[in-house]
Amino acid sequence: MFPGLGKLITLLTITMLIISMLTGCQTSSSAELSTETTAANTMAIIDPGYSDRDLAGTWDAEAATKISLNGSSITVSGKGATASGSTLTITAAGVYVLSGTLADGQIIVDAADSDKVQIVLNGVSITCPDSAPIYVKQADKVFLTLADVTKNTVTDGSAYTLADGEDEPNAAIFSKDDLTINGTGALIVNANYNNGIASKDDLVITGGTITVTAVNDSLRGRDSVAIYDGVFVINAAQGDGIQSNNDEDTEKGWISIDGGTFDITAGNDGIQAETVLQITDGTVTIKTGGGSANASTDSQGNEQRGWGRWDNQTNPVATEDSTDTSDSSDSAKGITAGTAIYVIGGNINIDSSDDSVHSNGDVTISAGTLTISSGDDGIHADSALMVDSGDIDISQSYEGLEGTSITVNGGNIQVTAKDDGFNAAGGNDGSALGGRPGENNFTGENSSDGNESIFIRITDGYIAINASGDGIDSNGSLYVDGGTVLVNGPTNNGNGPLDYNGIAEITGGTFTAAGSSGMAQNFSDSSSQNSLLVAYSSVQEAGTLVSLLDESGKTILSFAPAKDYQSIVISTPELEQGKTYTLYSGGSASGENTDGLYTDGNYSAGTKVISVTLSGAATSISDTGEQITRMSGPGGMGGRGAPDGARPGMGRLKGGPMEDDNQGNDGF
Repeated sequence: MFPGLGKLITLLTITMLIISMLTGCQTSSSAELSTETTAANTMAIIDPGYSDRDLAGTWDAEAATKISLNGSSITVSGKGATASGSTLTITAAGVYVLSGTLADGQIIVDAADSDKVQIVLNGVSITCPDSAPIYVKQADKVFLTLADVTKNTVTDGSAYTLADGEDEPNAAIFSKDDLTINGTGALIVNANYNNGIASKDDLVITGGTITVTAVNDSLRGRDSVAIYDGVFVINAAQGDGIQSNNDEDTEKGWISIDGGTFDITAGNDGIQAETVLQITDGTVTIKTGGGSANASTDSQGNEQRGWGRWDNQTNPVATEDSTDTSDSSDSAKGITAGTAIYVIGGNINIDSSDDSVHSNGDVTISAGTLTISSGDDGIHADSALMVDSGDIDISQSYEGLEGTSITVNGGNIQVTAKDDGFNAAGGNDGSALGGRPGENNFTGENSSDGNESIFIRITDGYIAINASGDGIDSNGSLYVDGGTVLVNGPTNNGNGPLDYNGIAEITGGTFTAAGSSGMAQNFSDSSSQNSLLVAYSSVQEAGTLVSLLDESGKTILSFAPAKDYQSIVISTPELEQGKTYTLYSGGSASGENTDGLYTDGNYSAGTKVISVTLSGAATSISDTGEQITRMSGPGGMGGRGAPDGARPGMGRLKGGPMEDDNQGNDGF
């Protein structure tokens, strides 16, 4: 059995499981989904195709050509390579073991396009001040093997001498063909000119301890990047940490992270794929654009001067046809892809100036742990965003989860957002205060008017939201079929705990939302599970317990909101029409407290607020007993700008609105 076979079997098993999950995760409710809403089911997980030789990192020492680097000269013992001064040229397939120091020289591979060449770095230091220290001009594939218990250093200069009309090589280790790095030794790359390690075809890394410091991108495979294992410290001052940028072939330009430990600091994106980015395993830590502290707005929603320094950088100049051409819309996202992102496992920690997770297509999260602090959106998909399982903790964001559609089938999700916690939207993303650089755009055909592809659906899982804008905002419809959902906020009347333009149907689960009253909405009357909205005459302080008891005194729900609130929405399977329930404020609750929700305990009554008999699927009253029926107030995306009466379930509540003391944002 070759090394890593067990892990490959596990990877293939994960692939089969995720395909099964994606084809079987839909849950029906009172409203059937259109064909557009199941787009995530067609996602194709990529098989990285690691070969035995990619993984092995071994060689036949007796048959190998041995090469000694001697400062300014090179000694060759064996066939297939020649030395001229301080330049080594490898011209044939074979294994070449290098050791020693080359102070001002270059290793060149110029073999037949059918040759496989293995270069073993057995304790080398190679410096080339005016070109790539390791330059693969031609081969079928090159294996760069890091010998066990060795330290290998590759350093280039800040300016290359290139032939007229040429812009390559442009990396300290540069290959025009497939490149694999394997073995267990250490590799240090100091890329002072442009990129660190780059292949114009596929870049595969299956082991080693690799440190790359680059002016621009640190690791780049034009056609693909596949990483199976290794320890990586990556610093890309003005570029991306890891990038695949083939925009000419839809089956290329992908990245697969299947293991390893990563510490990535990047001026632009942490990991950027032109098409698909998948993470199946590994521990990934990313900081981009100076981190979330370098956000576009402060906690009060005011534009921060000087933000977006990453967007104003000047990347190394390249010609139009070069693989190094810089995009004028450089961004500082954590992980980003043009077609789809799959998170199937791993432990991912992102601190990003721009979106932490961003796809111009779909995002599917089926396992793993994501810890996110974002200066913009936590997780953004231009199309469908689906969470099947996993742990997501977004401690800071402008909007937490955002997509044309959002489907949650499981997992544990914690969101803190300066604007909306969940946002399903179409058209242009209006969340860009001050027109910040790198702001997101939804596809132009997505319109919130009558488009069934815009929705939020929650079938299972645990969700806790702390929002300064709308807690859950769908510019289409909202469906809750199960799970536990807790919403805290907003405190300003320009937003609401719930905001939807179509219908909001609840068929199962435990749901409570506490926030301001001016834009409060209840679920729709077409729901099969009952719900109660109560609006208070005055603001209730954060932490004030709200409890709903049935006729026998049994506690239906006890919740201590994390923010001041003036309305509460409660829906559980235990609520029955024709039964009378009493709402209490204050008092105390025992049992397990999770994010303010008390379970498996007893409630000691505080002050009675009101008793109400449920007469329909959605009951909305004030604390004085008046039915809430009149619709008024602003609406639209983010709870602002729509005409009066545009939002179903919304009532103007008596007792006076809560004060909006900070222009629609109450910080994190």
